[in-house]
Amino acid sequence: MHPLEQLRDDALAQIGSAPDQRLLETVRVKFLGRGGSVSEWSDKMKSLPKEEKPAVGKLLNEVRVAITAAIEARADNFCAEKESAAVANIDLSLPGTPHARGALHPLTQMLDRSIAIFRRMGFALAEGPDIETEWHCFDALNTPADHPARNEQDTFYLPDGRLLRTHTSTVQIRAMESALPPIRVIAPGAAYRRDEIDATHTSQFHQIEGLYVDENVSVADLKGTLEFFLRELFGADTAVRFRPHYFPFTEPSFEIDVKSSALKGG
Repeated sequence: MHPLEQLRDDALAQIGSAPDQRLLETVRVKFLGRGGSVSEWSDKMKSLPKEEKPAVGKLLNEVRVAITAAIEARADNFCAEKESAAVANIDLSLPGTPHARGALHPLTQMLDRSIAIFRRMGFALAEGPDIETEWHCFDALNTPADHPARNEQDTFYLPDGRLLRTHTSTVQIRAMESALPPIRVIAPGAAYRRDEIDATHTSQFHQIEGLYVDENVSVADLKGTLEFFLRELFGADTAVRFRPHYFPFTEPSFEIDVKSSALKGG
């Protein structure tokens, strides 16, 4: 047996008997380290007869590969044993750690409640794009060309001439374009205006608009719808007061005051 083969067998035996990772590292340094047995044989190659160098060099490389592979395999076994021991100490019958569940954003909660109330009254949900044409946002609502709301100081315009809708009335226009009366829809959603941001204003706000087109529909239907909605939303004890008010874009127009225990007297 060639001395290199004996060296290989000794190394493999010591690798196989290494009880832990620390002693395995000691074996690795002994055979593959800078001053180890394999390195010593690399130095001996210089003094070998020329005709022996090819065979010995080939065998030396095979020995190095075999020892390296055995060390890596043994190290993998140690890792697997460590992982198995860790898993063995886990009681899979124990309940998992509970995670706190999140909640819907207040705006989403209010939107969902409002839509549900209007649906019980027979209103369908209508939606439209936040990025709109000037025609849907202003022209179709008979907004004059010189109206201040059209100014860039009040409205967000895009380079292509479209804009961020300033109200959800645009959805009403699209509803009338796509369906014939009778129409009964609500249009909830975000609207955008160039307001100065402060404690009560941002450039985005949310609103719900309604459209009811049919025969024999009157202001009484409007008042009844809003009263029912507000009492369903805030409670049966909610007091609702309608005050006539002037708005240039609607006729007739009202402002509404609400008093409810749900609002803590507000």
